[in-house]
Amino acid sequence: MAVRVGILGATGAVGQRFIQLLEDHPTFELAALTASESSAGKRYDEAAKWRVNTPIPDDVAAMEVGSTDPADVPDDIDLLFSSLPSSVAAEVEPEFLEAGYVVSSNSSNDRMAPDVPLTIPEINPEHLDLIEVQRDERGWDGALVKNPNCSTITMVPTLAVLDQFGLERVDVTTLQAVSGAGYDGVTSMEIIDNAIPHIGGEEEKMETESRKLLGSFDGAEVALHGAEVNASCNRIPTLDGHLESVFADLADDASPEDVAAAMREYPGVDLPSAPEQLIHVFEDNFRPQPRLDRERGDGMQISAGGIQATEHGVKYNCLAHNTIRGAAGASVLNGELLAQEGWI
Repeated sequence: MAVRVGILGATGAVGQRFIQLLEDHPTFELAALTASESSAGKRYDEAAKWRVNTPIPDDVAAMEVGSTDPADVPDDIDLLFSSLPSSVAAEVEPEFLEAGYVVSSNSSNDRMAPDVPLTIPEINPEHLDLIEVQRDERGWDGALVKNPNCSTITMVPTLAVLDQFGLERVDVTTLQAVSGAGYDGVTSMEIIDNAIPHIGGEEEKMETESRKLLGSFDGAEVALHGAEVNASCNRIPTLDGHLESVFADLADDASPEDVAAAMREYPGVDLPSAPEQLIHVFEDNFRPQPRLDRERGDGMQISAGGIQATEHGVKYNCLAHNTIRGAAGASVLNGELLAQEGWI
């Protein structure tokens, strides 16, 4: 039986990615779209300025956009994907949770809340059990699950691999694509022939979310991982794909060959949107590159390369597609995990 799903904030850039990824999905049937009051009541193709590189599915184009209000969403929706701006999501998502909906959210609000699972299915699926704690503490019938920031999700799978070698400290510098700021986020006059050496709030997200994702769950709470994480986040004029340079201090000796082998062997998950191999490792030190490698695994695979030894551990580069693996695709994958684990 198909799982009926809806999208909160369906007309925005990430909402459009959700629609693209849900087309012909083997489990999910897209049955509801919501947006702002200015879009409610319109056909989707009238409400959305479509910017994704595939056409709007015909059935979606003709769907009526509803308002982002639990009263306007059908009761038989099993799962909602949220791509709302965080300021809006902080107010709206609790209303849907109190109404009994399960929400897989890409919005940044509540990612670090102690009773909200911040989840990458390949890394910490056991954190979903925080839903029980969440329901007990908040008294709602719904459930809220978050995926991490797009820059965090690029790096953390590689750190999960390194944890077996005693991960102690991480320093990362990011080169982030303009799509991460949304369509109107960076003007052409700002970014062409330029690089912007700060992204508001991004560094803190990487430094905190990474430790929660890698933390240990005892059935009641998540203890943050003990590694120190320091991030410097930069915007560059690439369209999609965040490239990151990582320096990791390790307690154990691990050669670049050891690290490369461990990354290649790190297990994936049996979910429809998951890549067969989570991390692709390049031997070519000139890879990964955003334009060449962001679409690997239908945009869901992490790429790594340039692994070298340092005095205290290793350094390397990693890359992921920021609006697929780093946003809509991450939420879809969490939704698939929720379905597989019987939460919906």
